[in-house]
Amino acid sequence: MPSALPIADPAPADGLLTPASGAGDVPFGVYVHVPFCRVRCGYCDFNTYTASELRGVRRDDYAGHAVREIAWAAEVLDRSGVPRRPVSTVFFGGGTPTMLPASDLVMILRAIDDTWGILPGAEVTTEANPDSVDAASLETLRAGGFNRMSFGMQSAVPHVLATLDRTHDPERVPVVVDLAKQLGLDVSLDLIYSTPGESLDDWRTSLDAALACEPDHVSAYSLIVEDGTAMGRAVSRGELPAPDDDLAADMYELADRVLGDAGYRWYEVSNWARGDEHVSRHNLSYWKGHDWWGVGPGAHSSVAGTRWWNVKHPAAYAGRVLQDVSPAAGRETLDDETRYVERVLLAARVRGELSTQELRQEARGRVAGLIARGLVDGRSALGRPGAPGRLDLTLQGRLLADAVVRELLD
Repeated sequence: MPSALPIADPAPADGLLTPASGAGDVPFGVYVHVPFCRVRCGYCDFNTYTASELRGVRRDDYAGHAVREIAWAAEVLDRSGVPRRPVSTVFFGGGTPTMLPASDLVMILRAIDDTWGILPGAEVTTEANPDSVDAASLETLRAGGFNRMSFGMQSAVPHVLATLDRTHDPERVPVVVDLAKQLGLDVSLDLIYSTPGESLDDWRTSLDAALACEPDHVSAYSLIVEDGTAMGRAVSRGELPAPDDDLAADMYELADRVLGDAGYRWYEVSNWARGDEHVSRHNLSYWKGHDWWGVGPGAHSSVAGTRWWNVKHPAAYAGRVLQDVSPAAGRETLDDETRYVERVLLAARVRGELSTQELRQEARGRVAGLIARGLVDGRSALGRPGAPGRLDLTLQGRLLADAVVRELLD
């Protein structure tokens, strides 16, 4: 969740929505943003706060504020005429959600269930740093309804972790993965590649270490050096080299080969799962354009054709929810053009998600050229009798996914 919020229309204090047609026809999820970290990583541009940056609010009070927003959210949706739907996915992100006691996370999850109901078999995930959980906290999370952990491994190489300002011991990763798996929790590992000073051999070491843990899911993201971060300033001063695009492409190809050989199938440009049952259903809900309510400071929501984002600082957020005033800093109503652009932008990244029939005529006319250039799989795009073609990116297409999307939207 980037720290800079978009500029848009002011949000009304009552938070009421004007539902688009078909409101309530898509699945509904909940995202909970827990904005606390022990230290700020140099590359991070997310809305996070260390203890010294909280100013005017206590971390211990956060769970109560989140529960209050959940109750207020249900009232707003009811008053707006948005049909109630049970929750199909829940995701706690941050920050480091497990900086809070596991009992606080369970309390928030229980409020979501009490308010909307959580569907049987729903995916319930929390992110965690490897050094922020132990056997007892994982047991509390599992007993409280969580069934999936997403661990921020990032790298197994000490000098790469040091450049990223990650403080966990890489030897801790297999320990917490094993603890989680013993409890029956699904496990995802998050990796970052193309860190300044990281070699292809370093990246292979991290991939091998991740696979040795036998996770159910792996995410691998190319590092983006954001302006305004400590790493961004170090790169601009010449203290760190900028990431090399060619090396990043080599690293992606290596990841796809190594993960594929180990039985992991890509389903989104940066995500691989060991079977369809282990894909991240919550993240897929974003890419498919489902509805979700975002709880917490800086959290984004998208419900019934309206999108909004909460104020960033935990103190400002607390002040609003305690007064039963919308915590939103801004909002926008999605028109048909925006919906189409976002549908192509997001769905094109997901294997088999975007039908060629959804594309406008001029975009469909460009698919043949993308096939000829080896960016789109021809067999999938052409379809078969009775089944529409699907836009599946090839390996080269995934490396150039942004260019493919631009061509489809131009």
